[in-house]
Order: sequence, then structure tokens, then C-alpha cells
Amino acid sequence: MTKPPGYRNRIELLQGTLDMLILQTLKRGPAHGYGIVQALRARSGDVLQVETGSLYPALHRLERRGWVSSEWKQSESNQRARYYRITAAGKKQLVADVSRWEQMIEVMGDILNAADGGAA
Repeated sequence: MTKPPGYRNRIELLQGTLDMLILQTLKRGPAHGYGIVQALRARSGDVLQVETGSLYPALHRLERRGWVSSEWKQSESNQRARYYRITAAGKKQLVADVSRWEQMIEVMGDILNAADGGAA
């Protein structure tokens, strides 16, 4: 199956990865949803493009878990926006998530770089 041209360089996020990326972004300071999306795009060289249909459910899930808090404020464009901030529990979760992610990277590297054991 061929992907549409606009999807050629996009990376689909593994389940749970978006939460970790949001927490990491908020670790740098409070942000509204659009600011989080822009930060992820910029830091990934436009490879990661998070849609609002994925972002806001993730933010609400993180808030329910107590990993982020939010408040309404005026944005840079003088519009009312909900700003999200990582909590102490969110910082603790981020450390655990990053540790698991680093372990996953190591294991995946081991598997992908293993000598071909004769498998077709």
C-alpha cells in the first residue's frame, strides 16, 4: 500500500510516546496546545506532525492522571487559551517514560543490528 505524498516523511507515534513528548515539551515551560504542536514540529524538523485530534485527548488524559495541570490565560495573540504545565507527578512519570524508551531503543538496536541468523 502506497502512502499519500504528504505522509512520506511522517512518523506514526507508538502508543504512549505522544504523552512522553508532551511532558518533555512542557518540562521546558507552560504552553497552550498550538504551542506544543509547534514545538514538536520544530524540534523534529517537521517530521512529527501531531494533529489536534490526537493532541487534546492526550492532554486531557495527562490532566486526569495528574501529570499536567491547566489554566486559562491570554495567548501571545491576545486570545484566550488553555495553558498546560507539567506537575511534579508528571516530571516523575517523564523520567520513568524516558528510561523505558531508552531501554526500547537499545533492544530495538540489538535486534536490528544482530547478525542474520539464517532467517529468510
